[in-house]
Amino acid sequence: MSERAQQAVPTATIQGGLPPGIASVLSVLRSSAVVVDGEDRVVRASSAARAFGMVAGDRLVVDELLALARLVRRDGEIRETEIQVVPSPARGRTEGRWFAVRVAPLGSHGLVLVLAEDLTEMRRVEAIRRDFVANVSHELKTPVGALSLLAETVENAADDPEAVRRFAGRMQHESVRLTNLVQDLMTLSRVQGDEPLPDMRAVSLDEVVAEALDRAQTKAAARDIEIVTGGQDGLTVRGDDDLLVTAVRNLIDNAAAYSPEGTRVVVATRQTDDGQVEINVTDQGIGIPEGDLERIFERFYRVDPARSRQTGGTGLGLAIVKHVTTKHGGEVTVWSKEGSGSTFTIRLPLLNPPTPPNP
Repeated sequence: MSERAQQAVPTATIQGGLPPGIASVLSVLRSSAVVVDGEDRVVRASSAARAFGMVAGDRLVVDELLALARLVRRDGEIRETEIQVVPSPARGRTEGRWFAVRVAPLGSHGLVLVLAEDLTEMRRVEAIRRDFVANVSHELKTPVGALSLLAETVENAADDPEAVRRFAGRMQHESVRLTNLVQDLMTLSRVQGDEPLPDMRAVSLDEVVAEALDRAQTKAAARDIEIVTGGQDGLTVRGDDDLLVTAVRNLIDNAAAYSPEGTRVVVATRQTDDGQVEINVTDQGIGIPEGDLERIFERFYRVDPARSRQTGGTGLGLAIVKHVTTKHGGEVTVWSKEGSGSTFTIRLPLLNPPTPPNP
């Protein structure tokens, strides 16, 4: 488009400051588009360019873009780069966005075309992927290194049966931790993609809660924590029963791990007025600081890393809960206050909600 537009266009054919047909092309581009004339005035700007803070009125307000436009107008060479656009504080956003920018001459009348492709989401995903790989490497290194060290210690203590039994027990503990981590990674990889779940069917929440409680009972009992169930019976959702059990069990395990001994964890289900069902897991634990509430569903994020590792947590439990819930068309939320405990709520679409009676 830019090369064609550089061909000589009679002044009489310029309509609204743009060569014929250019306005139609710009209107269908996915990129943010800005056309600047020979006096640096904006002739045409897409709504996205204005929304991202590149254009204000008839001026290009990003200094890097304006400088590139002037260079291109001067020598006619197409230029490409990446820039970060940080909106003003008055717009209520301070994080900024990254763009791949291509600037090219447009015709022979001093017009310059600026195209900006938003890279923010791609950069965010790349950063998450890098962090994930680094975190997985770190988490795997700890139990693997411990197993190697313990095996060497057992070998050196072959003549001491008591020491062998003690170190063998620690090896078993690290082995379980490694197994749990690998299992959580496999579950997370299954639910975080865009592919639909293959085994969706009608699932009874009564059975889901009962199975999750059965799997979590051993850990809770070891800390003298009572698990109580209640709420509305007979609720059904469409989903994968094994994944739903895993999500609820993770919430119960998390509640038990961060609750004082001798306290209670309550699991309750209910139907809401908008055709949803809720699974609430409430504990009497230490609570979550307000500054951590937005991050607790991130992979490997721990409010208290020392305590999480002490209880055998992998740091993936709540991330799995989030992705499983999203995969089932629902959401997970949390209410918490330090010193007063927490309530995690899974909301899912109710299967075959009752039809309201006709007035």
